[in-house]
Amino acid sequence: MSARPLRSVLLLCWRDTGHPQGGGSEAYLQRIGAQLAASGVEVTLRTARYPGAPRRDVVDGVRVSRGGGRHTVYIWAGLAMVLARIGVGPLRRVRPDVVIDTQNGIPFMARLAYGRRVAVLVHHCHREQWPVAGPVLGRIGWFIESRLSPRAHRHNQYVTVSLPSARDLGMLGVRPSRIAVVRNGLDEAPSDALDPDRSATPRVVVLSRLVPHKQIEDALEAVAALRPQIPGLTLDIVGGGWWEQRLVEHSTLLGIADAVTFHGHVDDKLKHSVLQRSWVHILPSRKEGWALAVIEAGQHSVPTIGYRSSGGLTDSIVDGVTGVLVDDFDELVDGLGTLLSDRVLREQLGAKAHDRCGEFSWQQSADAMRTVLESVHRGQYVSGVV
Repeated sequence: MSARPLRSVLLLCWRDTGHPQGGGSEAYLQRIGAQLAASGVEVTLRTARYPGAPRRDVVDGVRVSRGGGRHTVYIWAGLAMVLARIGVGPLRRVRPDVVIDTQNGIPFMARLAYGRRVAVLVHHCHREQWPVAGPVLGRIGWFIESRLSPRAHRHNQYVTVSLPSARDLGMLGVRPSRIAVVRNGLDEAPSDALDPDRSATPRVVVLSRLVPHKQIEDALEAVAALRPQIPGLTLDIVGGGWWEQRLVEHSTLLGIADAVTFHGHVDDKLKHSVLQRSWVHILPSRKEGWALAVIEAGQHSVPTIGYRSSGGLTDSIVDGVTGVLVDDFDELVDGLGTLLSDRVLREQLGAKAHDRCGEFSWQQSADAMRTVLESVHRGQYVSGVV
């Protein structure tokens, strides 16, 4: 059992915040890493390369080492970790006290190189997403996530971002006594992005990566269903992803292309400017770990509507207080219609959503994560909300 203070942390994630398809899980790791670095911990992130990205970089005090692509990132990271043990390779100067192995469906299996010094970070389980990979790869992926990984990491600490995700891990056989919940923090909205006036006409916004499991089609279809009764209704879609062209084509088929704006991957100023003008945030995702977008919308007093079955939204949305949870598409359409038509209800939910934002900060999240990492460093486990 070590009494030496935490000095070095290695983060493993398939993408970073600069990646064109980076999202909330990447932001979570980067923000917490930056806070740890600011406190004096040496933080290194190993992740994939993408067009225009250097192999080595420093972002907010976090040293970034990149190698491999969408799938080969795991192979190259594994090789880098093994080589580092004998003093060679891109991670040769990294001597981590603790490693955070981010499991986006598939773990990096860092425990093979670092043993119990590894904490496994899981934002949410991917049962509903694996079918997109195809019948064979989907079954293999789910087997790795649901059977192989829990067994391989049976002596490791787990970290997740919400109580629903913690319950899902427990159902996969991970002991609750080894599952710590460290919720997302929140960046302050840029002051120059705050337009004092809400849009005069009804605007709905989706803040999300554009991938199949986010089910943005449901948002498009809900807007198409409501346009005849809510004149001037428009939809802003903020975020990028490989599914974007399918969504553009779907909006055309629905006859609402003129009412939908695809903003793509944008900077923080434009993101918050779009949120500030919006009336309602809709997040029809099939699965969420926490949904940072819910809290970001809340900064602008914009309530969120989404599916109860997504898991994480039952933690980030207080149903009937800061937003609305629904059970199916018909309820989504009805609920969105009510929010757009009832200004008093919309503003009440928005005000409570704004108040709740005060509960979250990246410094608080980093402090909680540090508590977990120091326990791992001492050979101990942490459980529950930290």
